[in-house]
Amino acid sequence: MILKYKVNELRPYISWLYFFHTWGMSGKPKEEKEKLRNEAEEMLDVMETRYETFAVFDIFDANSDGDDLLIGDKRLPLLRQQKPRSAGAPNLCLADFVRPLASGIKDKVGAFATTIDPSIEHDFKSDDYQQMMAKVLGERLAEATAERMHEEVRKHYWGYAPDENFDPQELLKEPYQGIRPAVGYPSMPDTSVNFLLNELIDMGQIGIHLTPTGMMQPHASVSGLMFAHPKSQYFDLGKIGEDQLADYAKRRGVPLNMIKKFVQ
Repeated sequence: MILKYKVNELRPYISWLYFFHTWGMSGKPKEEKEKLRNEAEEMLDVMETRYETFAVFDIFDANSDGDDLLIGDKRLPLLRQQKPRSAGAPNLCLADFVRPLASGIKDKVGAFATTIDPSIEHDFKSDDYQQMMAKVLGERLAEATAERMHEEVRKHYWGYAPDENFDPQELLKEPYQGIRPAVGYPSMPDTSVNFLLNELIDMGQIGIHLTPTGMMQPHASVSGLMFAHPKSQYFDLGKIGEDQLADYAKRRGVPLNMIKKFVQ
């Protein structure tokens, strides 16, 4: 499924907290933040009539097999948390949030990618400040696209939360059921996972191209998985031990030295 959004559809979903963080505005006077926000809003006004953003996703039959996910006809090995958040808590793996193959019952997992019109990254090069602003807003729009898409998936396309009712800014606090861990983030740091996701959803349909290390172009792109389990949660793997990394490389069928290049 491919979705397209106008900039004005995404503005309510923009995380201004991360916008300010990118600019290093923590602790800065309120007036400086308001000035920067106003300049960003002015650029968004220009972008509204010029650009769209894009999402591609699908929802697959899935099961877990140990620390691997079986998604459609693909096997996706995953990593397990090295140190739990608190004493007595389990060491989590994303595969824990999907029914095991031994249950004999099919579960579901979603895969997605979002991106911006690549022109956003190139159309403001005549001015360094404007170029930086466009880059930062492009990243926020890619994330906002993922937020808007995930909302529609939960309520309509997957439909496991049809009565969900949060305003866009509430969604940024993640009060809803399910998670969408992104590639390159703490629970799924291996950028080469993008090659597997690409086989599932064909990111090229929305103009995303992968580098040899699995990074996405345009830079302002997001990819990942979607889980519906009521107890699914985000977590940080922590420092990955050599033993687990070697096991992961074996399950991926990739040399250990290559895996080390992918895992951030």
